[in-house]
Amino acid sequence: MVDVLYENWEPVIGLEIHVQLNTQSKMFGGEPYRFGSEPNTDIGVVCTGQPGSLPTLNKEAVRKAVQFGCAVHANVSLVSRFDRKSYFYPDNPKNYQITQFDQPIVQGGVILCDVGGETKHFNINRAHLEEDAGMLKHFTQFSGVDYNRAGVPLLEIVSEACFHSPQEASAYAMAVKAIMEYLDASDCNMEEGSLRMDANISVRLKGEKQLRNKIEIKNMNSFSHMELALESEIRRQIQFYSAHPHEKIETGTYRFDPEEGKVILMRIKEQAEDYRYFPEPDLPPICLTEAYIEEIRGSLPELPRARYKRYLSELQIPEQPATLLIHNKKLSDYFEEGLKKCSNGKALANWLTIEFPGRLKDLGKTLWELGISCDHIAELVNLIEQGTITGKIAKSVADDMVAKPGLSPATIVQGNPDYQPLQDTSEIESLIDQVLADNPSIITDYKAGKTKGFGFLVGQVMKLSRGKASPAIVNDLLLKKLK
Repeated sequence: MVDVLYENWEPVIGLEIHVQLNTQSKMFGGEPYRFGSEPNTDIGVVCTGQPGSLPTLNKEAVRKAVQFGCAVHANVSLVSRFDRKSYFYPDNPKNYQITQFDQPIVQGGVILCDVGGETKHFNINRAHLEEDAGMLKHFTQFSGVDYNRAGVPLLEIVSEACFHSPQEASAYAMAVKAIMEYLDASDCNMEEGSLRMDANISVRLKGEKQLRNKIEIKNMNSFSHMELALESEIRRQIQFYSAHPHEKIETGTYRFDPEEGKVILMRIKEQAEDYRYFPEPDLPPICLTEAYIEEIRGSLPELPRARYKRYLSELQIPEQPATLLIHNKKLSDYFEEGLKKCSNGKALANWLTIEFPGRLKDLGKTLWELGISCDHIAELVNLIEQGTITGKIAKSVADDMVAKPGLSPATIVQGNPDYQPLQDTSEIESLIDQVLADNPSIITDYKAGKTKGFGFLVGQVMKLSRGKASPAIVNDLLLKKLK
């Protein structure tokens, strides 16, 4: 069903994603940065703007930017430069930010995403290096500023205005996050601010070519919140133009209030000329060689899209669990370790993305945080594959693995008589005879060629055996009896 509000309108969305690079020191100074440090302890003369201090470039930040450019098939500039962006705010001690404006290190690029069952190509405009600002902290009677984050290296990834729904924007942002994690360029911890998103959004009547005034929504650190914010702003703009068809919406910078479920104006939007960009006089241009770029391109790890394709084609994993795996690199790496001990990747993926998450939900921990090794999950799958335990018993074994982390499935099975599968064919045969006696109509139908009831009969035998009968033996004996 088409939303009436959207029927004649098209949203146009662009994203700016700020990713903190996980280098050992800051962008232009030697001091480290650790999230959670005491305020104003991870600071130095450069990031606090002390008179006479001079910036020096972090080479590892440059390398990580080049890695990203290669990963998204962008043009990595052989020569790029830094600029000064002037703005006066308490979290910016120098009153300017060193960034890249005219000549960014990465230009172009494309991200592939699956949205609504369709593979879409989303274009990147540019990605540039810059330094982060500090952080304002507001208290009851006063406000303070923590400069620990000031000077932390950022890669700002700017998309084209190519998204036409909140879902497309969210899929793109998740894909960017996954790429940065697979490159080990950032931990992308959104709760700690390692990845933050700004959205520029406008709406226009379908068929219009010209863009209308855009609104910027700043500093979103949750994909779900971003979708809610975009949805709210789309509706606000459509309602405005529907009521005022000859007026323009005022440009501005907003933040999203999740409790109110709407965007709130922070300030009227600045223009590029307000920032008074000019070339950074204290830093030379970044000059790269083709050989350096090709060396990085050749050393890229398997990226999430390639891994996703492998999961679908080689391992026959369904789309949903494959998507869940690749968007969580730690879980995907955990899965990869398990594959070394288990040949049934499809079953292993099911246990990791469905069965165990349901058991861990209330604990608020991951498998590795709880101390359950990937080898033990692989062993559980192998026990089912080998017919040592049934699927139903395996679910109980999984419960015990969560309750007693560190114990292997084989140890758990050996220590519990209830987990010993029923292999005695005579005992299973008596259960089958009982089920057949209780269901004569299904036997008649089966002999008449209507075989759908066979699964029901198997299920009844398994129920009588409390899930302990070997499914392979049940199927074999039941077929012989019916014939």
